[in-house]
Amino acid sequence: MFWTPIKKLILIILLVFAATYISLPNTITILGKNIIRPNLNLKIGSFTLQRNFDLHLGLDLAGGSQLVFQADMSKIPLDKQATALDGVRNIIETRVNLFGVSEPTVQTSQFEGKDRIIVELPGISDTEQAVNLIGKTAQLSFAEVQETSSAGSATPSATLVPTDLTGADLQSAQVVFDNQTGKPSISIQFTPDGAKKFADITARNVGKPLPIILDNQVISSPTVQEQITGGQAQITGNFSLDEAKQLSIQLNAGALPVPIDLVQETSIGATLGALSVRESVLAGIIGFAMVSLFMILSYGWLGFIADVGLFIFTVVTIALYKLIPVTLTLPGIAGFMLSVGMALDGNILIFERFKEERLKREFHQALEVAFGRAWNSIRDAYAATLITCFVLANPLDWNFLNTSGPIRGFAITLALGILISLFSGIFVSRNLLRVFVKGGKN
Repeated sequence: MFWTPIKKLILIILLVFAATYISLPNTITILGKNIIRPNLNLKIGSFTLQRNFDLHLGLDLAGGSQLVFQADMSKIPLDKQATALDGVRNIIETRVNLFGVSEPTVQTSQFEGKDRIIVELPGISDTEQAVNLIGKTAQLSFAEVQETSSAGSATPSATLVPTDLTGADLQSAQVVFDNQTGKPSISIQFTPDGAKKFADITARNVGKPLPIILDNQVISSPTVQEQITGGQAQITGNFSLDEAKQLSIQLNAGALPVPIDLVQETSIGATLGALSVRESVLAGIIGFAMVSLFMILSYGWLGFIADVGLFIFTVVTIALYKLIPVTLTLPGIAGFMLSVGMALDGNILIFERFKEERLKREFHQALEVAFGRAWNSIRDAYAATLITCFVLANPLDWNFLNTSGPIRGFAITLALGILISLFSGIFVSRNLLRVFVKGGKN
């Protein structure tokens, strides 16, 4: 058989080295000297991969501010409220990114008839400027390009001149597909007043670009092919489907301006976040040491092998957190701790079954049967936990289920831990036992 236990052991060792390298902090102090871990910088031909492997900390660990805005949907038709809310969220996300916040989180929340946008700003303690920036209603306008020439300059310069055609004149925008090429484009529909304005503007600008400006930023600049009457037009270009959807949402955000009010502001100091990290790490180390000692005292060298598997589980999990990346919060750490316990539960089920099988079988046969027969209980327990994680994470954004960010963080880290514990328990621990048991079978 090609994948012998020895070859699997070599694969496990290579995986542990790679995961440990990724899991280590950027700076390590050994004997008073700071050793900086180099980041990944891989270049093969024209392909370049660069990663810094930083651990992304949530607001409760990194410190910062959380702002909760409530959207006023009273003037928005019921069938367009979801689109309007998504548009507002995208506009706020753009503004926050322009504000220069590192790793911001912007999400919507709909509960008991209230439409809210939750903004988390790690590292920002003075939020007055951010609140002023975020709280403005999206402003959409169309502009004309006017060429001007200055004395002594042979090259004319272009100036954007705003028109009276604004987001208030835009009725809707949606993604459509060209019948011949199949490429996505954006179909826009104006109100009757907007249609008249648009016809006049396009008549003056045939063959010229017509910039579309959202919050003083040009989001598209289509060229006018001919005068457009009837109030309906199509923006074409080399759009991907995601780009076309994003542009339609931005246009609808301008067409459906939604006032938002700040209803809650929470600040978390960086010192409190750092304290939470230290206490969580200390609690994790103490818990890891206690369960490791329990396994060794209860199961001897079998327990020692389980502890090695638990160490591999830990470094692989942290490496995945950095690679995905997962934004780690206090509830997320709780999910990780719970997954550690469930990883040990799987080993305990296997070892207890092994004790029973050892009474009537040889050592290596009892070990293989124990793994096989304990699998049913492990599978059922893990399946039930993964279903719970799916309900808590609510990836499909069902309104009747939870949409809380911290709870989702808990569910995601727990689900990842469950999947990795299956790998560490069934593949890693099993093959370590096969290698270190004389007469172990493939």
